[in-house]
Amino acid sequence: MRLLLSYTLGNLVARRLTTSLAVLGMALVVFVFAAVLMLAYGLEKTLVDTGSEENIIVTRAGSTAETVSILGRDQAGVVTTEAEVAVEADGTPIAAKEIVVLIAAERRGKPEEANVVIRGTGLEALRLRSGVKIVEGRMFAPGASELIAGRSTAKNFKGCGIGESLRFAEREWTVVGIFDAGGTGFDSELWGDAEQVQQAFRRPIYSSVTARLRDMSSFAEMKKRLEADPRLTVDVEREIEHYANQSRATATFIRVIGLVVTIIFSLGAVLGAMITMYAAVANRTSEIGTLRALGFSRRTVLGVFLGEALFLGLLGGAIGVAGASLLSFITVSTTNWDTFSELAFGFELSPGIAISSLLFALGMGVVGGFLPAVRASRARIVESLRAA
Repeated sequence: MRLLLSYTLGNLVARRLTTSLAVLGMALVVFVFAAVLMLAYGLEKTLVDTGSEENIIVTRAGSTAETVSILGRDQAGVVTTEAEVAVEADGTPIAAKEIVVLIAAERRGKPEEANVVIRGTGLEALRLRSGVKIVEGRMFAPGASELIAGRSTAKNFKGCGIGESLRFAEREWTVVGIFDAGGTGFDSELWGDAEQVQQAFRRPIYSSVTARLRDMSSFAEMKKRLEADPRLTVDVEREIEHYANQSRATATFIRVIGLVVTIIFSLGAVLGAMITMYAAVANRTSEIGTLRALGFSRRTVLGVFLGEALFLGLLGGAIGVAGASLLSFITVSTTNWDTFSELAFGFELSPGIAISSLLFALGMGVVGGFLPAVRASRARIVESLRAA
């Protein structure tokens, strides 16, 4: 076995140019494959992490997002006074009645606009979302036309940096703080006082109510009761599930388009590996005959050449995954098709993606090396030795 292994590695080293080209082709395909999966996973993780395991969100029945949901003030009040909702020491419910609207904002450095979420909320928003921290400036003052901007929004849009101002809904709004939401969807939003947002947009309603429960084990009972209440007509979801649902359509689209491109590229890589292995078989006819004459079976010869192809795939896969991992430092933006707003997120590499990419690379090695390996194993001893 050691002899066969050293023989295989020796031949790969001896054919450095063709080996390198085959490995590079596979590495590029695996890079694209891993990048697509990382992009879709990064989008899903950004939105899933936006929600909290301890919180629920209540929206209008049938609404796919907060931007299209409408809750009356009395409906929102009913939700916040439910017995299951956690309260502060002074009895104040840990719940936020919020209005979510969209505005068009101009990008920094680009003559184009994109939709940005304005979330009208209250001071309780920071208590509900422990992962959100003010990193510059201060919280907006209740009753004032002030905003705090998510880190991504402040970076990417004009007028959203601290001390800058935006004009929308016939008002001038000043950004008084920047918050960091840990790379979640909130980083792509602007927050202001709910009452002021309602007045500015002439919408005396809310979009949603987010509340923390005393005990999440009571969620199912509360959900059943509220959704059956004829006064409300609402959907009650775990917050984490609500935001996860928003990622599915876009993530699926990214995966489908990316995988189609990857399959096209992989055909070229497999063809390159197959040519490399066929050339190896043609150049080593006498060696194959010698191995067979020494008593090595057809199965062993098949295993040797298939092993070479697998090694090429594994090496290319490792290089491709290593290259894709560098994308973790890049942040991109896309449209959230549920809210039609700008969403910033990054490439995320997970152990599952790394393993899937390596298996994909091994699969390319098997497909590219199988037929040449079969040809080598079927070579006749006498004819192979005569070819020498």
